[in-house]
Amino acid sequence: MSEILEYFPKTTFSGHDSFPCRNFWLKKGYDYVLSGKSFNDDDAVVILGVGKNMVGAIRYWMKAFSMIHNHDELSELAHYIFDDEKGVDPYLEDDATLWLLHYHLVKTGLASTFSIIFNFLRKERIEFSKQNFIQFITRDFKSQNENTLNTDFNVFSRMYIRNEERSKDREDNLSELLNELNLVDSFRSDKTEFYIIENRDRDEIPEEIILYAILENIEFDLSVNFRTLESGFNSIGNVFALNKHGIYSKIQALFEKFDYLIFNDQAGIKELQFKRKPHPLEVLNQYYGK
Repeated sequence: MSEILEYFPKTTFSGHDSFPCRNFWLKKGYDYVLSGKSFNDDDAVVILGVGKNMVGAIRYWMKAFSMIHNHDELSELAHYIFDDEKGVDPYLEDDATLWLLHYHLVKTGLASTFSIIFNFLRKERIEFSKQNFIQFITRDFKSQNENTLNTDFNVFSRMYIRNEERSKDREDNLSELLNELNLVDSFRSDKTEFYIIENRDRDEIPEEIILYAILENIEFDLSVNFRTLESGFNSIGNVFALNKHGIYSKIQALFEKFDYLIFNDQAGIKELQFKRKPHPLEVLNQYYGK
């Protein structure tokens, strides 16, 4: 069995009706569900102010970003971010929140393309095209529809890469959610578009977001090997495209800030250790000043 199949017993390459998540969709969806409404209600189109297919897309992205559970119940994280009175960033004005949402998009794995690209494809091919992606998926996951994969990859690229020509014809509040992260680069060669997700220091990511992602991983105990942080499935190295120096820098900053952390580097074994493991939201409270 291919290693990748162990992590993806089930894959999803559709459900968004070819719509990337737009800037205010998660807030719209949150308020809608909070009001007691169902995405299946006849007046969903009117209340949400979008087309019928977009209603389904909003629901899809709410699930993909861990904002709702299987029965459309709002998650703790959704309330934490989007509540009008107590939410830390209801209108997504802080890029740290976008990094937080990006983490959940990859980690949740509902939108399989995102998780597969960040965890696997970009490590196999430093520069990859849409066709490389389709070949990668059909190699490991048999009987996939190429048209579906083509559409899903287009959604991925639009989510992260701003198209200036397209932006001129649209209002700012309709831009795709994760454009501002500048996480994915692209270039054209011989009429083919190539994409690069390069491991960097990522000084722009607050270290609290990194620690939150470590604490969120239920596979981690009171000690975590550095190599696992760097390259394990849904690791901070994979999800945030952090290089080794960047991870060291984040850990050093965290070690100086939180007294329950220890970084052990003995006999060639590097580990991040916890005297205690706080609730992940406790760490976010430190960043958002709650």
